[in-house]
Amino acid sequence: MLDFIRKKKESFIIKIVFVVIVLSFIGTMFLVWGKGSEGVSGRGGYAAKVNGTKIPLEEYQNAYQRIRTIYQQIYGQSITPDMEKALGLKKVALDSLIDNFLIAKEAKSMGIKVSKEEVANSIEAVPTFQKDGKFNFDLYQQLLRSNRLTPKDFEEGQKQDLLLSKTRQAIKDKATVSDDEALAQYKKENDKIELEYVSYAPNEVISEVKPTDAELNDYLQRNQNEFKTPEKTALSYILLDPAAQAAKLTVSEEEIQTFYQKNIDRWQGKDGILPLKEVKEKVKADALRQKATKQAFELAADTLYKHTKSNDLKQIAGQLNLKVQETPLFDANAPAAALAGETAVIKKAFELKVGELGGPIETPKGIYIIKARERKASVVPPLSEIRATIEVKVKAAKAVELAKKKAADAARQLAAKGALKAQTTGTFGFSDKGNIPVIGNAPDLMEAAFKLTAAAPVTNEPFKVGNRWYAARLKQRIEAPKADFDKTKQQLKLKMLPKKQEEALAAWVKGLRNKAKIEINQTLIAEK
Repeated sequence: MLDFIRKKKESFIIKIVFVVIVLSFIGTMFLVWGKGSEGVSGRGGYAAKVNGTKIPLEEYQNAYQRIRTIYQQIYGQSITPDMEKALGLKKVALDSLIDNFLIAKEAKSMGIKVSKEEVANSIEAVPTFQKDGKFNFDLYQQLLRSNRLTPKDFEEGQKQDLLLSKTRQAIKDKATVSDDEALAQYKKENDKIELEYVSYAPNEVISEVKPTDAELNDYLQRNQNEFKTPEKTALSYILLDPAAQAAKLTVSEEEIQTFYQKNIDRWQGKDGILPLKEVKEKVKADALRQKATKQAFELAADTLYKHTKSNDLKQIAGQLNLKVQETPLFDANAPAAALAGETAVIKKAFELKVGELGGPIETPKGIYIIKARERKASVVPPLSEIRATIEVKVKAAKAVELAKKKAADAARQLAAKGALKAQTTGTFGFSDKGNIPVIGNAPDLMEAAFKLTAAAPVTNEPFKVGNRWYAARLKQRIEAPKADFDKTKQQLKLKMLPKKQEEALAAWVKGLRNKAKIEINQTLIAEK
């Protein structure tokens, strides 16, 4: 599920950016649209309190539904509960409302205002309100009425939306890209590097792992459920075959006709329902089988009831001229061979106490009456019995830890220019996909590698790629011509600016949240 979402995010990255932009609109519009005639407090509870001011529950519910709809449009399908949980839509909706509230408050202290002319221009630019490419006042009023909105409320919403946009833009406008930042990006995009590295895989070091008894016991205690033996039961039972009853029974014409009518869907042919005369023998056989099964069930139930107090399966078997059969101990996932496929019988078997009768139970094989003969509880075996199994698991887990530790030790040796038998990648350039020659797909290592310098040539920590841990050192860097940077510096800065602006805005909003006193109604975002 998460892989699906990640792929969709990559495919629709532009749309995701659109969602981020539109969230501010959603939050603001509902601050006005959602209140209706009830005022700022709304009905019911609150979604959050920000510096003592409540964000009404209704505003949250409206924002959540709108965001959910937008994501459905992005992914082109209904949002399942698992997808909703992975995307965190409830938190997204609530965070957008809180952020917009804080930004709107901060706009006042920044002296940011919105004029009537700006509001009017923004409304006239909305395509929904235009006819033949021009703003149509009658259409505007008609659409507002159909959505139960007054011009005053809608225009206030537009004003708030513009206020937020202007405030965000004011923060973005302060962001700049320095020459050093541009140079670092230029080098990242144009330099070539070569790494030397040492790597370790768990399977290569597992022979060095020698777990102690204490470690084995500790693992067993922490993972008891993994080693519990399944609960087992053994049954005594009798099985009534309805066919024996059928030999003693007949069915009348009326019974045949009734059975045919009640089960008419069974008799489908190419051209529709087959007439009774064409399927009469099959109808008769099925009706007889049903009648026999019913009588066998009633006979078993009556006999069982008469022996409830004695609880004696042998007496019941004797009265029905049947033989008591027995199963060995079995668990629910590996039933006795005689009960293979008898799901209802197996389920009932584990509901009975030892010595207790159960039934009648009807299955395709017949009618069962069962008795729990023995029960073996689920237990955690002692270490001595499952030592080999636990040892395998402990060694596998510790081998992963040891591989990582060896890589970390190797990183320290590489930093100290110690003598290590290292491999090399050959020269390569930066790739957003993170594909490093020889090593493979390693986006995190790629990012770290292009930050390495002659003064700090070794990664601070080992990186896991696939099932291996890597320590890497910069072997050489082939620098791109500085003159080319000077020629492209301004274009590079312009390319980097939008990201820098978004980072500045995100940091500013985070600062507002850190300074604010926010109380969230946790029941709204709790995952069920």
